Amino acid sequence: MASTLRSLVLYVGGVVSLGSGLGLWFLLAPGEEKRKQMIKNLPEANPVRLEETRKRNTLIMQVLKEAAESDLNIARGFDRAEK
Repeated sequence: MASTLRSLVLYVGGVVSLGSGLGLWFLLAPGEEKRKQMIKNLPEANPVRLEETRKRNTLIMQVLKEAAESDLNIARGFDRAEK
């Protein structure tokens, strides 16, 4: 009997906790207009910034490709890489 009552109290407590968490989530979540405004203010919305990011990503991928094709292990240090 005590075990059943304890299980019931724990179950109800879990459901109440989950319900209150979801309630707070929906209460504090930004609305559609606020979400659109936030997206509009992201750095990627600026075409110049977006192009800079694309160029930087291209350069990073080029360096990674060259490093993958190389036999040098620069993780050991630059002084021992040429041996």
